[in-house]
Amino acid sequence: MKTVNIGELKNRLSAYLRYVQNGEEVIVRDRNRPVARILPFDHSSISEEEAQLVASGAMKLPEREMDWDAFFALPTGNVSREAAIKAAIESRGDR
Repeated sequence: MKTVNIGELKNRLSAYLRYVQNGEEVIVRDRNRPVARILPFDHSSISEEEAQLVASGAMKLPEREMDWDAFFALPTGNVSREAAIKAAIESRGDR
């Protein structure tokens, strides 16, 4: 694992991406405070079509495994149009 400040990462991005492509992790710091992590992409968990959708920005991979038991334990019933629209917009995140 390597750590790098934002300025150096910007200046040497290709070198750090090669490091990540080789299976290593990079911790990004802002004034020596960790703010992000760059991890290798696990291609084995998705199809080629999904990888292309992610690369184009049309799809976002899930951040965690779906808890289907919790999902099906949710109460059912009618949802207002406004609540459905709000939920759809919030689920998109900040893309």
